[in-house]
Amino acid sequence: MALQATRAIIGTAGHIDHGKTALIRALTGQETDRLKEEKERGISIDLGFAYFTLPDGTRAGVVDVPGHERFIRNMLAGAHGVDLVLFTVAADDGVMPQSEEHLDILHLLGTRRGIFVITKCDLADAARIAEVRDEIGLLAEGTALEDAPVIAVSSITGQGLDELRSEMVRRLEGFQARRATGLFRLPLDRAFTIKGHGIVVTGTAMGATVTVGQKLRVLPGGDEVKVRAIQVHGEAVESAGLCQRVALNLSGAEKLELGRGLVLADERLGFTTSRLDAMLEIRPAAKRPLRNNERVRFFIGTSETMGRALVLEPAGAIAPKTQALVQMVLDDPVVALSGDRFVIRDETNVRTIGGGVVLNPLGRRARKPLEAYRANLATLAGSLAGPKAVEALLGLLETLAAPVSRIAQLLNLPAAEVERMVREAPLIRLSMGDEEGFTTRAKWEELKRFAIGTLAAYHESEPLSPGLEMEALRSHLPYDVSARAFRALLDRLERETDIVREESSLRLKGHRVTLAGDEGRLGHKAETLLREARFQPPELKQLAEGLGLRASDLGKIRTVLSALEREGKVVKIATDLYFERGALDAARERLTGYLAKNPEITAATYRDLLGASRKFAIALLDHFDRTGVTMRVGDVRRLRQKNPPQA
Repeated sequence: MALQATRAIIGTAGHIDHGKTALIRALTGQETDRLKEEKERGISIDLGFAYFTLPDGTRAGVVDVPGHERFIRNMLAGAHGVDLVLFTVAADDGVMPQSEEHLDILHLLGTRRGIFVITKCDLADAARIAEVRDEIGLLAEGTALEDAPVIAVSSITGQGLDELRSEMVRRLEGFQARRATGLFRLPLDRAFTIKGHGIVVTGTAMGATVTVGQKLRVLPGGDEVKVRAIQVHGEAVESAGLCQRVALNLSGAEKLELGRGLVLADERLGFTTSRLDAMLEIRPAAKRPLRNNERVRFFIGTSETMGRALVLEPAGAIAPKTQALVQMVLDDPVVALSGDRFVIRDETNVRTIGGGVVLNPLGRRARKPLEAYRANLATLAGSLAGPKAVEALLGLLETLAAPVSRIAQLLNLPAAEVERMVREAPLIRLSMGDEEGFTTRAKWEELKRFAIGTLAAYHESEPLSPGLEMEALRSHLPYDVSARAFRALLDRLERETDIVREESSLRLKGHRVTLAGDEGRLGHKAETLLREARFQPPELKQLAEGLGLRASDLGKIRTVLSALEREGKVVKIATDLYFERGALDAARERLTGYLAKNPEITAATYRDLLGASRKFAIALLDHFDRTGVTMRVGDVRRLRQKNPPQA
C-alpha cells in the first residue's frame, strides 16, 4: 500500500556551504545534489528534492535550495510554498550575507514556521555556538521567524539530529495544512522526458487537487494537456494537491516546451496578468527607498520577469522597513491570484529589495479617482475573503460586472464560498446575456449617469438625430461590457432611467426631433419641392441643386429629410429617394384601385397609371412589396390583402 504524504513542504535556506544538503542527507538518507557539476564542485546549483518520513510513516516533501548568490533565482523558485523551513547557519562561519537575504525572502513569501539549525557544531566549542545563537537572534529580529527555535547539530557525528527530528515532528503535528482554496495550480520547477513514459513535470502544488485523467491548461500560452499519472515521493497516487510535491506524467505535451516558470492549471483558469495591484514591503537590505516607476526584477511562483513598480501612495516612494500599495507593471504575463506572494530584486539581480502579496490580479491602467482605488485595495489588504473583499475587488475591475466563477478565480477561493459572500454583500445583480454577473452599486450608478450624460450631450450636438447608436454608447462606457451583455443591460437601464431604445438607437425620453430655424426653412422648401415633383421626385443631388446647396451639403440634406420622415411628411422608399407623403398616398391609391378591379399589374401598366418613368414605378412597387401592400409573382404584382397597411 502506498504511503500517504502529509500536507506540508519542508524547505532549506541559508548561506552557501552551511550544510543544507548534508543536513537533508543526514535526516532523510537521500541525496538532493543530482547534477554532475554539483557533485564535482560540492555545492548545490539547482533545486534538490527529497522527503522526510515521520514516525507514523507519513511523508513530508523536502525542497533543498542552493545558497550561492549566483543561484538566487533557483532558490526563489524552490522557496515558494514552503511550510516549514530549516534555516542553516554554520557554527564556524556564523551569519553571512546570504543568510540575511534568504531570511528576507522567506519572510516576504510568508513562511511563518521554521527552525534555525546551527550546523557543523562539531567544529565549534560551546562559546562559539552561543555567539552564533546571538547572531541568529539579531538576524531574525523583525522577521516572521523571530521566535523560531535554534538547534545545534552535526551532520557528521549525528549530534542534535534526534532533537531536530523531534522538533520537526512537533512543528508538523501542530501544522494545519493550508486549506484548499481556488483552482489547482502547479508552478513548474522541472520538466523532463522518461523513456517509455513521456513528459514528466514537477512542482509544489497550489490551490486544490489534481486527479488522473484531468485536463490542465499551460499558462502563459493556453495549450491543454492531460494528466496520465501522478506520483508523490515516488509513489503512484490517484490525486494530489495542496502542500505536496507533485510529479505529473502528461499526455499531449510532446510538442510543448515545458519548463520552469510555466504553470499547469485547472482548465477553467484561462487568464494571466501583466498588471497587478499589491501590498509591497521594502526590506532593510534595500538600503534606500524604492522610487515610483523604478525598474525591478519580479519573482512569483517559479517565474521571473522584469517590471516597474508604480507607487500608489502620495509619498511616491517606499522607504526600507515600510510597506505601501503598488501596481506592478510587468514585461511578461504571469499567473497570479489574490493572496499569492512575490519577491522583487533590483534590476541587476544583485540585491533583494522587498516583496509582498497580490491583492488584485487585474490592475487597471486608469485608476482615477485614486483615493477610491486605494480604499478598495486597502480593504483587500485587510482581508481577501468576505463580502467586503468581493465588493472591493469588483470595484477595482475594468469590467462592469463579473460572474461568481470569475470572482472566485481572482480571489483564489472556492466558488461555494463566493456564492455565500455575494448574497451577503450589497451588490447589484445583473443579467449579462448568457450568464448572471455582479457589480457594485457605485459602478452601476456611475454607468447610469454616464449613459444619460452621453445621450444628453449627443442630443445637444445633434438635435436632428433621433438618437445615438447603441454600439457608439457601449464603446465609450467607463467599463468593459460585451455587446451581448449590453443588450441585456439596456432592459434594466430603460426601467431605471429615461433612456428609450428604438431599434438600434438610444435616446432620452424627452428628446423629440423638430425642425426649426434654418433647418426648418430648409425642410419646408424640400417638402415643397418633393410635393411639386409628385411621382418623379428629384434624387438627392438634384434636390440639393433645387435647394441652392452644394454637393458637400448632402449630409445636411439627409439629416433634414430624416427629420421630415419622422414627422411623417416624407417617406424614404429607396437609397436617397424620398416621396412627399401625399404623393406616396396617391400612388398607393392608384395601385390598390387598379388591383381592386384587376388580379394583377405590370410595371409598365403602373408607369402609365402614374404618368411617371419606369424607374420611379419600379421603386414604388418594390416599396409596396416591402410594406405588405403587394406581392410579386414573376413579373407582375398582386394585391396582398383587401385592407393593406398604410405605407
